Amino acid sequence: MTFDAIAGQTLSGISVGMVLFLIAAGLSIIFGTLKVLNLAHGSIFMLGGFLCYGFTSSFVSLPGVFWWTLLAAPLIVALVGGLIEIFLLRRIYTQEMLYQYILTFGLILIIGETCKFIWGVGYHSVGIPWPFGGNVSLWGLSFPVYNLFLIGCGFTVFIGLVALMRYTGLGRIIRAVTYHREMASALGINVPKVYTGVFMLGCWLGGLAGTLMPPMSVVALGSDMAVIIECFIIVVIGGLGSLPGAFVGAIILGLLNAFGIYIIPKLAVAFGFMLMIVILIIRPWGLMGKPE
Repeated sequence: MTFDAIAGQTLSGISVGMVLFLIAAGLSIIFGTLKVLNLAHGSIFMLGGFLCYGFTSSFVSLPGVFWWTLLAAPLIVALVGGLIEIFLLRRIYTQEMLYQYILTFGLILIIGETCKFIWGVGYHSVGIPWPFGGNVSLWGLSFPVYNLFLIGCGFTVFIGLVALMRYTGLGRIIRAVTYHREMASALGINVPKVYTGVFMLGCWLGGLAGTLMPPMSVVALGSDMAVIIECFIIVVIGGLGSLPGAFVGAIILGLLNAFGIYIIPKLAVAFGFMLMIVILIIRPWGLMGKPE
C-alpha cells in the first residue's frame, strides 16, 4: 500500500467517522443523562436526511439553500425530539427498560412510514454545496473538499460539546442531573425541563448528521438501521455515555471500515463487530467509559 493510498483511506475514514460521531454523540448524551437507550436514534438521523432532500429540492432556486437547510432541518428534528420526550418518553421513565425498547422501536416504524408517505421509497441525492465542490490536492492525492468540511464540522462540534459540558452553567446543571437526579431536583433544578433539553440536543446532533450526509451519499429508507448498528458499535468501543469515547470510537470505526474495504472488501463489514467483541471481553465498559 502506497503512502497516497494510506493518506486517502485515512482521510476518507475520518470524514465518515465524523458523521458517525455526531449521531453517536447524540445517542450517548441521551443515554448518559436520561438513561434511555433510544433505538429510534437512527430514524432521527434519517429524518434529517429526508428533510435535507425535501428542502433543497423544493427551494432549489433559493441562493445558498443547503446552508439554510443546515440551519432549519436539525432544529425541526430537535423539535420533533422534544415532542417525543414530552408526550411519550416522560411517561415511562419509572418503568422497566423493556418499555423504552418497545416505545423507541415503535418510533422507528412511525418515523419510517412517515418518511415513506412524504418522500416515497426511491433513492434521493443532494448536490455538494458551494464552495465545497471539487477536489483539493493533499500529499499528492486528490481528495473531496466536502469531506474535509465534514472533518472540520466533527472536530468543531466535539470541542463545542466538551466546552458546553465542562465550562458552562448549563453543562453543570446537566452533569448534576446526570449524577444525582433526586439531589438536583431538591436543589431546585427543573429535571423534566433538563431532560427535554438534553433529548432535543441529542436529536439535533442526529439531525445535523442527517443533513450533512446526503451530499456524499444518498437519502433512502433503511439507512436508519445501518447507522444505528454502527452507533452501537461506536458506543461499545468508546464507552456508553462518554462523549470523548464516542469521538474516539467513531474515528476507530471509520478507519476500520475505510481500510477494511481497501484490504479485504468481503470482510470489511465484520471488522467493527470483531473489535466490539474484543472490547466487550477485555474492557466491557469501553475504552473511555467507567465501570458501574
